[in-house]
Amino acid sequence: MNVEVAEYMDRMKRTKAKMAEKEIEVLLITDPANMNYLTGFDGWSFYVDQMLVLMDDEEQPIWIGRTADANAAKVTTWLFHENIIPYPDTYVHSQTRHPMDFVAEILTQIGQDKRNIGVEMDSYYFSAKCFQQLNKGLSNATFLDGSLIVNWVRIIKSPAEILKMEKAGIIGEHAMREGIEMVNAGVRGCDVAAKISHEQLSGTPEFGGDYPAIVPLLPAGERTSTPHLTWTDKPYQQGETVILELAGCYQRYHAPIARTVQIGQPSINMKNLSEVVIEGLNACLDFIQPGVACEEIETVWRKTVEKHGVTKESRLGYSMGLNYPPDWGEHTASIRTGDKTILVPNMTFHLIPAIWSEGDSFEISESFYVTENGCKTFANLPRELMIKDGFANLDFVG
Repeated sequence: MNVEVAEYMDRMKRTKAKMAEKEIEVLLITDPANMNYLTGFDGWSFYVDQMLVLMDDEEQPIWIGRTADANAAKVTTWLFHENIIPYPDTYVHSQTRHPMDFVAEILTQIGQDKRNIGVEMDSYYFSAKCFQQLNKGLSNATFLDGSLIVNWVRIIKSPAEILKMEKAGIIGEHAMREGIEMVNAGVRGCDVAAKISHEQLSGTPEFGGDYPAIVPLLPAGERTSTPHLTWTDKPYQQGETVILELAGCYQRYHAPIARTVQIGQPSINMKNLSEVVIEGLNACLDFIQPGVACEEIETVWRKTVEKHGVTKESRLGYSMGLNYPPDWGEHTASIRTGDKTILVPNMTFHLIPAIWSEGDSFEISESFYVTENGCKTFANLPRELMIKDGFANLDFVG
């Protein structure tokens, strides 16, 4: 646990205020990032059912999880040990009983079974079976959708969180530099991924890294027509494009970054595409400041690139920070048309104005936080198409 208890208490206070707006009296939190945000809980235990119970009339929440993971809650959270309630291992992957049966029993015992209960309906970690069993065991409760309540509280970072993301940015920058340096004709994608992963985990001499929520994304050649492919064991070929998207991670806080490498000289179209995308990216970063809406950033991008005949269908970026697999995004604000979220200082985003096509593809991104009068990126790398000549040298084309 690396946050003062006072900060956790403030986070809970703000979460309870959001709960009250939705008339939720008890919030069942299953998203591990949200559990971490409110208590510090940190373990690779999210593959089994676990939850944090936040009640509007109790000062401390209750953690409920597998017996084998209860000590993780004692080690990593600020909770009193009596607020850590384990369920027996007989509930794990059982065909006859379910952990939500145990949760329902506990809520009934403490008199929370007839209240307005919010559940994270749109969470990776809350299944249809979970909801079914809760409904069965808490028939007198009124269930409400509590999705993203904590996520929206998380969107504005504290100074301590920004510091963690700055460290993540340094780790991500180092990993990207090493990855770019290694990409070349004859080098296998899996070996580049291994080098990147080593840099992500080892971090710097001053601070180590953490495992990121997403593995390195390394499409090459025709696979660059789509963004979310990983590596293969196939050696890179002269003339191929290789996209690298990764994140530095420090104590679960992320700073993603993407760059594109061309092995051999780029085509005229590829060079022009990269220049247009970079122009749009820079225009967005120059425009960002407190008070602007997410959709206004997208408008700046679109007006900058459309005069060159470039269009982008997918969103331009999204809020991100603290998270666990399978995503580093917060699932709240997106930089796209129609999102009227107003930027305030210490909001953090991944701005990724990439173009993927069956022809030339180019991806570049920056993670940034909103400052009092603009924004600041978490990494410091040249915003260029990286050109490798097929040997050991690395050139940047502007």
